[in-house]
Amino acid sequence: MENNITFKRINFLIYILIIIVAGLFFRLFQKQILEHANYLAQAKDQYIIKKELQQERGKIYASDMFPLATNKQFWQVLAIPKNIKNPDQVAEQLAPILNLNKNDIFSQINNNKSYIPPLKQGLSEEEGDKIAALKITGVAVIPQSRRFYPEGELGSHILGFVNNLSEGQYGIEGYFDEILRGFQGEISAEKDIRGRFFNIGEKIEPQNGADLILTIDHNIQYQAEIVLQKAIKEYKADSGSIIVLEPKTGAIWAMAGFPAFNPNLFNQVSEESQDVFNNPVITAAWEPGSVFKPLIMAAAINENKVTPETEGEFGNFVVVDSYEIHTSTDEAYGKETMTQVLENSDNVAMVWVSEQLGKELEYQYLKDFGFGRKTGVELDTEATGEVLEVKKWSNTQRATIAFGQGIAVTPIQLITASAAIANGGKLMKPYLVSKIEDASGKVDVRAPQEIKRVLNEETAKKLREMMVSVVEHGHGKKAAVPGYKVAGKTGTAQIPAPGGGYYKDRHIGSFIGFAPADDPKFIMLVRLDQPKNVQWAESSAAPTFGEMAKWLLEYLRVPPTE
Repeated sequence: MENNITFKRINFLIYILIIIVAGLFFRLFQKQILEHANYLAQAKDQYIIKKELQQERGKIYASDMFPLATNKQFWQVLAIPKNIKNPDQVAEQLAPILNLNKNDIFSQINNNKSYIPPLKQGLSEEEGDKIAALKITGVAVIPQSRRFYPEGELGSHILGFVNNLSEGQYGIEGYFDEILRGFQGEISAEKDIRGRFFNIGEKIEPQNGADLILTIDHNIQYQAEIVLQKAIKEYKADSGSIIVLEPKTGAIWAMAGFPAFNPNLFNQVSEESQDVFNNPVITAAWEPGSVFKPLIMAAAINENKVTPETEGEFGNFVVVDSYEIHTSTDEAYGKETMTQVLENSDNVAMVWVSEQLGKELEYQYLKDFGFGRKTGVELDTEATGEVLEVKKWSNTQRATIAFGQGIAVTPIQLITASAAIANGGKLMKPYLVSKIEDASGKVDVRAPQEIKRVLNEETAKKLREMMVSVVEHGHGKKAAVPGYKVAGKTGTAQIPAPGGGYYKDRHIGSFIGFAPADDPKFIMLVRLDQPKNVQWAESSAAPTFGEMAKWLLEYLRVPPTE
């Protein structure tokens, strides 16, 4: 009986031993076979290191190769808290050089972490040298390449900026971020238990970003910003913009907006003020007012509905669908030719012109001129404006669009459409980049693009002559440049009120024009938002255009035409 019990105990122990051995074999199988890849990766992490090789962002140049955006070496301060022996003393030493609060630095470094974000970036070489001279254990000064804009605010709306994550935002930087950024390189190597590198492995070379050469003329851009700022101050305007474009090609020579910002200091712009990053030339849609009239007149002439000599008798108001539309001064101009309609900027006569054109044709020309869609200019955040579908138009809608109300357009859309009058009838795509040169030296030259012919050459010629008459005999006299034929049109646009209707004491003054009229070298749009001490654009936007146009004609060395 006793032997029986002993035998059973031995068997039980054998079973237990078998189970334990089986469990051990299973764990070995699990670790060595099933989880082999995972442990191999962990082991490699302990002795193989991959180091990123930084690429350089592509540069941006003006047409004369003046650098508008480049890269500059700055310095950043890194700290390894676990290696810092006296955090309080270190914080006290760093605070005055970094211009940071001592307690803020102390709270970051008073721990046992192996890594924290940089204490500060973008330091000058002098500041970096001061910190390096302290020779603080656990604190390192590391070089970093950062975006640098040599001219500060100049062309800021064109360029945009590069944020702290090295991402391009707004403008050219945002639109071309991928090709400007390039590709990061990498090198892999093994390291021993002391952290020394050996057996250097695969190396992927970094690829620098491509350089961009813009159509922007550095001197014209500078002058446009000077003239714009002067006008805003003189007429007490809230903001404004000037765009200068070559009508035959669509190349943009200048694009100025105010208020502007310094892209080197983008992170100092408060959250409430970040609207300043938006380029008003491509985002600030508005009801353009009378600067729109030449386009509707061009459509009517192109469709043989009227000629420049067509006459009509017009009163001080007209009723459309029980809605009264008045002339801007509530004055009746009586008998007028279509040329005089533009000279007088007669709203009532333009309603009659829109009746001759009709809804469908008027809408078709709006689409042909490019309204209601992006122009495709190479800038981030372009707006589309707003054109209501023709099936939703009332007769009032058709009538008010004829003098620039009931439609929202951006400055880039308006100057692109108006350039078709200046260049003989072609809608050209506006563009800012003339060349792209990649890191290998390959150059991509960007050619002008014709979108479509909107007007025939004869119509465009007639409109040019009519717009010359506006400057010589109409509201555009202050845009004239002695010795030259200048064509143009003023616009004093009402501003819609939130509850419906329009403000009586607020307006946007604008002037669109080109010169010399017979062979235009440039077309320019001036817009001034809510000038306080003038009532009409002929006293604000027109003289601003005239000042800039005179400078341009001299700069381009265009011989006098008169």
